[in-house]
Amino acid sequence: MTPILEWFRNYEVLIWWTGAASVLMFLGSLCTIPIILIKIPADYFSSLETNSRINIRDLSFFRLLYLIFKNTVGIAFILAGLIMLLLPGQGILTIIVGMCLLDFPGKYRLVRNIIRNKTILVTINKLRSKADKPPIEVPR
Repeated sequence: MTPILEWFRNYEVLIWWTGAASVLMFLGSLCTIPIILIKIPADYFSSLETNSRINIRDLSFFRLLYLIFKNTVGIAFILAGLIMLLLPGQGILTIIVGMCLLDFPGKYRLVRNIIRNKTILVTINKLRSKADKPPIEVPR
């Protein structure tokens, strides 16, 4: 038993920082994830294909900055969601929101397949119904 206590004493600062980060991610996900899921249009996933190809040469400077920011936030959400799978928080929903923010080929098909999961879709639609929003439409 003493090696375990010794390990906790040696890494006490790391344990406190990990705990604080866990609490912040949990509280942050409780605030932001519902807002984002409510703001998504009901027909967001119903289109068969979207044109997600981006031509860098056609982008303005501000559009490029926006895409960099949006993708960085998406990666941060995915990483936080992965951490929340082990720590308290809404891990799966956070990962889905992060994937929606990213731009990569096949994104809509992948996210739509995840959203089709009955448990995830029911959870999102319950949240949307509490906010008087129509349920997410997902083609079968």
